[in-house]
Amino acid sequence: MTVKRIGIDLAKRVFEVCGVDEREQVVLRKTLRRGKVLEFFAQLPPCLMGMEACGSAHYWARELGRLGHEVRLMAPQFVAPYRKNDKNDANDAEAICEAVGRPSMRFVPVKSEQQQAVLALHRARELLVRQRTALANHVRGLLAEFGIVVSGKGPARVCSALPGILEDGENGLPGLMREVLSDAYRRLGELDREVKAYDRKVARLARDDEVACRLMEVEGVGPLTATAVVASVGDPRMFKNGRQFAAWLGLVPRQHSSGGRSRQGRITKRGDVYLRTLLVHGARAVIRRLEKRDDARGWWVKPLLERRGFNKTTVALAAKNARILWVLMARGEHYQRGHVAPSFTEATAA
Repeated sequence: MTVKRIGIDLAKRVFEVCGVDEREQVVLRKTLRRGKVLEFFAQLPPCLMGMEACGSAHYWARELGRLGHEVRLMAPQFVAPYRKNDKNDANDAEAICEAVGRPSMRFVPVKSEQQQAVLALHRARELLVRQRTALANHVRGLLAEFGIVVSGKGPARVCSALPGILEDGENGLPGLMREVLSDAYRRLGELDREVKAYDRKVARLARDDEVACRLMEVEGVGPLTATAVVASVGDPRMFKNGRQFAAWLGLVPRQHSSGGRSRQGRITKRGDVYLRTLLVHGARAVIRRLEKRDDARGWWVKPLLERRGFNKTTVALAAKNARILWVLMARGEHYQRGHVAPSFTEATAA
């Protein structure tokens, strides 16, 4: 039996496998327990394997790659159209086997252990930030029930207001409520210290990475964004150009064109939500400073702000930064802060 291409439907314990030969005929259908996966594929000659980019996919791609197989990962939404019948593990494996053989299919790069470790650091920090925000909002709600409203936004405002609230003996808070608030204040402090510790780790990673240092030269890109982009992208050559990278992040308009008429709507919001959020937040901070600047970026932002408003300009600048980041990674260049494209110079002179 000669297997040309294999599709693997991943799971926690039971894996479904489907393989085809040179004539595209199904010659392999097998259900494997988790402990038997590597043993089974070690006995097969090297071939092309496809998997959906889901939980544990990068681990299995690395392990099977060490056995000599060529492993390619695909987004699940690109695999679904190739499933012919009802959804089950066997049909999913067959659809994966079919999709991985398409010449126009777009693949997800396999991440190394170091890349996943950096992203795990980001995910752990993100969880702590969410817990801190949730706890602060929880405290605000509890205090509102006693007629106490904390003004200002953010967990830091709640944390700074709690000591005064606890020390005020005339605000009518019962003793039990003061104990609850005291515990919440302690936990907020712990979360804040843990978040700052992760920030220091991310900053060290950024300083030690040459690519991340070049990315941080772009306005609106700090250690968090730079290290997350480097760890998520890996090889920038998987994208043809900067616009394809921005599209991968979901920062380009959604199209619904037909009959030669182009219709564009809101941004697609596809891809990595975390990366897109970091770029948008960075762009928002930059725009607040660019309004008073007289340089290339200021000339580009000010008219756009007048025509489209703050939010759309923020997304446009985030997409622009994404394209710049791709150029810096793909070409190994440094960011030229005062650079103006020739076409832009000619247009302003005219």
